Amino acid sequence: MEYDTKTPLYNTSDKSSFAYTSARDRWPVILTGAIDDVHRATIKSDDPQTQKEGKQIVEGLAKLKYELQHDRQLTPLPDVGEPDIAGYNKELEQLGAPKWFNVPWLYAECYLYRRVSTLFSLSQKWKSYDIFSNQKMSTFKSSRPAVLELAARYKDLVTQIQSGNSKESSMSAEEKEAADRILFMEMCEICLWGNATDLSLLTNLTYEDIQKLQGSEARKAAEKNIIANDLGAAYDVLLAAKKAGKKERRLDIVLDNAGFELFVDLILGGYLLSAGLATNVVLHPKSIPWFVSDVLPKDFSDLLNALADPQTFYTSQSDDDKHAERTHPPLSDKELGELGFLFQNWSDHHAEGQLTIRPNRFWTEGGSYWRLPKTAPELYEDLKTSELVIFKGDLNYRKLTGDAIWDPTTSFHEAIGPLGPRSGLRTLALRTCKADVVVGLPEGRDEELRASENGGGNESRKWAWSGKWAVVQFCDGKA
Repeated sequence: MEYDTKTPLYNTSDKSSFAYTSARDRWPVILTGAIDDVHRATIKSDDPQTQKEGKQIVEGLAKLKYELQHDRQLTPLPDVGEPDIAGYNKELEQLGAPKWFNVPWLYAECYLYRRVSTLFSLSQKWKSYDIFSNQKMSTFKSSRPAVLELAARYKDLVTQIQSGNSKESSMSAEEKEAADRILFMEMCEICLWGNATDLSLLTNLTYEDIQKLQGSEARKAAEKNIIANDLGAAYDVLLAAKKAGKKERRLDIVLDNAGFELFVDLILGGYLLSAGLATNVVLHPKSIPWFVSDVLPKDFSDLLNALADPQTFYTSQSDDDKHAERTHPPLSDKELGELGFLFQNWSDHHAEGQLTIRPNRFWTEGGSYWRLPKTAPELYEDLKTSELVIFKGDLNYRKLTGDAIWDPTTSFHEAIGPLGPRSGLRTLALRTCKADVVVGLPEGRDEELRASENGGGNESRKWAWSGKWAVVQFCDGKA
């Protein structure tokens, strides 16, 4: 806590904030889903020890849900032999044994998932169980149209980059650079919107039609909800490193959600490698099931396994499908070929060490990223060797800014504190707004959005809760 911002933090006691709504409405629903998942898995098991421990985990989840709904005090986490537990319990003590509806939102939400994880750590048969795994893969399966669309575009784009098509070769150096800049914007915007990706955003990821994108209505429509956009500055950094001929040019992505969002993160990573804007991409997943859908190392292998045999994955029936007598049409040979290309391309990058996964316990600690230089110095020094570190999603943004009640006109540079200017770290946040904290807005923009339909008016910042709006913010801590 001593390294955090002194700006007041969002608290679950503030009934005008999304913190209160989350604690009151969202968290009990998430715990109910977890109870149901473990209960189902327990029933399916034939092993007595698995059944016994499953019932104990269900009891622990039900107890946690009761404490939350009845505003009991947060209790110290049990010692499960993992080093982050001491930090959680020390902070809980410093907070004065708070109750669920009067505690800093960021800490409480992290504590919730960390406490759930301890229930599994204390077991023998359930240690590696992910209560959210079925949900992650079912949402990826339901994203089939977007997956197929992107796979087709990705194959066209990478094939053109690798072969250098006639349209590209006929461009002047200036035209080629302008086209490359637009492609970078397109790929990052697809990555930004993640699970909310609208196929209308996937305009034309080819050089042949790239000039049609400049000034197009589709592009303007895609950008209108990005209320702060520093993608150009981030691209300039990567391009400068490429032009300088740097042999090693690493890019890091601190991941957010699994499923389709991880898929688009890999699309972005594969594109950056193919285009020579990075020589290797490092992906940073979580170490424990986290905020329902966050990426675990296993989610990466699950996704690749699905793409290794997409026909089986996309046509197999779930229990719900069987109950509803619902079937899925087979993939065409063309679709199988495009998914096969993508799988092989990513597998090659991974095999060659250009695409790697690097989990770290720091990402699931209870505090903000203001603490990174002091509490995880080895990770901090490692990230400083990267040309650019992309932080995906709302939670990473909340942690970057300390989840504090900043004035929305506060600069992003100031709000990320020790990771800002002269930190040695280049930070790019790709975030759709699903929480109150927001910085880097021009004067009057927050008031304008509050005054819009369902914007919250004078009472709250509801416009920032829905994921409709986004910010893309960059800070060059190496400058």
